[in-house]
Amino acid sequence: QVQLVESGGGLVQTGGSLRLSCAASGNLLRAKTLGWHRQAPGKQRDLVATITRDGVTNYADSVKGRFTISRDDAKGTVYLQMNSLKPEDTAVYYCYAYYLGPYWGQGTQVTVSS
Repeated sequence: QVQLVESGGGLVQTGGSLRLSCAASGNLLRAKTLGWHRQAPGKQRDLVATITRDGVTNYADSVKGRFTISRDDAKGTVYLQMNSLKPEDTAVYYCYAYYLGPYWGQGTQVTVSS
């Protein structure tokens, strides 16, 4: 079964931190690229960060210096450490994997209060 399951979202105040986790299963354990996207109400889904099996990372300009993506292939898990959170980071965050095509998790809500 191919599946991505996110956890770790919630409500936090401006300046706070959250850590998102995403567990991959099935063939997605072989995914070269894992990452996170987010979608705010009324807006399109945008890339937040990606990481390859070689550890090469890519970040959206809006999160550089505040968010850190990492992966543990032994556990089949990708993480997103989010620090210095801002109200504009409020969105549903989706785990992403690419293996012969794109796959998405069900999403986890992150709300940053001002």
